[in-house]
Amino acid sequence: MKAIVNGKLIMKDRIIHEHVIIFDSKIIGIIDNDNFAEYKKECKEEIQVIDAKGNYVSPGFIDIHIHGSGGYDTMDATEQALRVISSTIAANGVTAYLPTTMTMDTDNIYRALDAVRGAMSIEIKGAKILGVHMEGPFINEKYKGAQKADNIIKPNYNIIKDYLDIIKMITLAPEKDENHSFIKKVKNNSKITLSVGHSDASYEETLKAIEDGITHATHAFNAMTPLNHRKPGVVGAIFTSDITCELIADLIHIHPAIYNILINAVHKDKMVLITDSMRAGCMRSGMYELGGQKVIVKDGAAKLQDGTLAGSVLTLNKAVLNMLNNSDLEIYEAVAMATLNPAKVINIDNKKGILEVGNDSDIIIFNDNIDVFTTIVEGKIVYETQE
Repeated sequence: MKAIVNGKLIMKDRIIHEHVIIFDSKIIGIIDNDNFAEYKKECKEEIQVIDAKGNYVSPGFIDIHIHGSGGYDTMDATEQALRVISSTIAANGVTAYLPTTMTMDTDNIYRALDAVRGAMSIEIKGAKILGVHMEGPFINEKYKGAQKADNIIKPNYNIIKDYLDIIKMITLAPEKDENHSFIKKVKNNSKITLSVGHSDASYEETLKAIEDGITHATHAFNAMTPLNHRKPGVVGAIFTSDITCELIADLIHIHPAIYNILINAVHKDKMVLITDSMRAGCMRSGMYELGGQKVIVKDGAAKLQDGTLAGSVLTLNKAVLNMLNNSDLEIYEAVAMATLNPAKVINIDNKKGILEVGNDSDIIIFNDNIDVFTTIVEGKIVYETQE
């Protein structure tokens, strides 16, 4: 059993002081300091005390859209790649994530899915793998971004039917799904979250897709039809519907002035911070690879040779800081965008994403700059450094 003392606890709607979190694999109690003194006297187990030293104690971050980090990518399709990604992102406060695939040929996608399934069955020191986010291959060539056009195909349920146990999210272009038969079948046969992205859909097409089963939007504004006063596009549908949406808050993909605009349009509870990080995350600038294409990383941006943005090298703690510094949010509201909100999107908010008795002990400790000192996954310390 462990306890974290001397921390500022980030709760759903406030910060609380002079309280202690007691936990093992689950959170056992959140009690005030006086009651903790009594608890220690009566407790028959030894309690390992972790001193937060006045820093913030937060739910662990959850990244539902990340391709890679630390020199490895989900599409490498190896246990080693997933181990390195998990350990690398844990140092930035990520306690759970969805390894995200690319638009490649189906054999490569299957290998990646099989690797994730295998990795989920073993213990990995670092962020916990929750399942897979399939980004493509069911997208629109016009808004393919850094995905290879040669491998784009129409939505096909047969491609995913053997992986319903591990696929948690699929990004697709709904206008490529005739009569929305794929969307409807996935909705009726699984708990997979369907997300509009890399799409040339009109405003009307997007609203119909939302009616038929789309509940989320992949990296809002990027790789989708923009908001125009005569053609509201996918962005207009995000603004006027009840779906959730992702944001890459790296100050590169989206102008920071958009942060407050989006908060006001869709509400903070519907926004999810993601990294969309590729293998160059937490690595030096240079030449890398993404989905079979060369990527140049320079000045904090990852781009194809033609200048197209190719994911990011963002870390989720930096995304929270960027959101906090460029919006009117309180810290607990910005943190929710990387904890509770993504948990809701993939339907795990009953056990992760919030400091609450009975939930998994996914806990991080960080300072005012969101520099992470300690990362705890289901009660186990997987990353620790000195302040």
